[in-house]
Amino acid sequence: MTLLEKPPVTASAVSAPNVFTHPDTWATYGAQWNSGEQKALHCCAVHDETHDVKTFTFRSADFSAISFEPGQFITVSPTISGQRVSRCYTLSSSPTRPFALSITVKRVPGGTVSNWLHDHLREGDRLLASGPAGSFTPIGRPADKLLYLSAGSGVTPLMSMTRAGFDLAARLDIVFVHSARTPDDIIFHEELTRMQASMPGLRVVNVCEGHGDSTDWAGPIGRLDLTLLSEQVPDFKEREVFTCGPQGYMSAVKSLLKQGNFDFQHYHQESFDITALDEAPLIETACVLDQPESQFTITLSRSGKTFSMPGNQTVLTAAKKAGAIIPSSCSQGVCGTCKTAVLQGTVAMNHNGGIRQREIDKGLRLLCCSKPTSDLVIDL
Repeated sequence: MTLLEKPPVTASAVSAPNVFTHPDTWATYGAQWNSGEQKALHCCAVHDETHDVKTFTFRSADFSAISFEPGQFITVSPTISGQRVSRCYTLSSSPTRPFALSITVKRVPGGTVSNWLHDHLREGDRLLASGPAGSFTPIGRPADKLLYLSAGSGVTPLMSMTRAGFDLAARLDIVFVHSARTPDDIIFHEELTRMQASMPGLRVVNVCEGHGDSTDWAGPIGRLDLTLLSEQVPDFKEREVFTCGPQGYMSAVKSLLKQGNFDFQHYHQESFDITALDEAPLIETACVLDQPESQFTITLSRSGKTFSMPGNQTVLTAAKKAGAIIPSSCSQGVCGTCKTAVLQGTVAMNHNGGIRQREIDKGLRLLCCSKPTSDLVIDL
């Protein structure tokens, strides 16, 4: 066969799994970083995306590659006013470039961590973080037709997915619909435009609530609804849908898809609202059904501190009220930051993927979604 001849197309080549969604693809990129393991990351660059959104790029302290799946998040833990505070941020970078990790953060008015990152984190600084976690990823879901729906900083996991597909030259049909307040608020606008020009299967649709200061905006104006979605993506019912954004946006998307008779077996959304968490950093959300209002005694084994709490409250909430310092972030059983050993006693826990069965078997529990069913001794 000469260099100009093409090899014959075989049946196995045609039916080969898509490299983008196949789990084995991502196992080859870098070393595993356990979600419960804290590492020091070094900030390599800070980039302004919009007037209130910055991208922070990091490398590992030993320059090693790090493995993760597009759509996953890390938990960063800066020390603010003398107290360690943890928050989850989705990785906006692609795992195909494993020597650098990026998070893209919107400044939230009054937000504890987002404002600290914007005002204090600079190139050369070090930040503690826990490893990648989360199941909001297309990996293992063999779909070639994808619909990404995002609003505001919810664009970040979908950007990671898009960058990964672009780098792999994956055979994908992606429609990326992003909602923003104004054209100036569109995150990654220029990059997505460039990617669209050279990635045959990618089409980007930006929807803005208003023109803002832009005088030449020719895209859709208003909010995403079923009519607009049907016009822009007539075949949306045939696509695997991934949605991320503020809680109100995701609720509206689910409502319009329901109106359009979409099959929700093909629907996926990020399971916690980062913006809401940053606005209310000390409010813990219960993850299990209320228990009767029995009173239980909780003992912290390391400090010897004891306190009483009702059975209809999460252990994390009660422990913080009692003055215990416990790393936590999502408060919905997703990130695993508050994973702690329960040495004695039992709890009712209903998590959302932030802990593995083998960890549960070892006595670990997520305090943010655990309520006591007896007196407890906790490894704190």
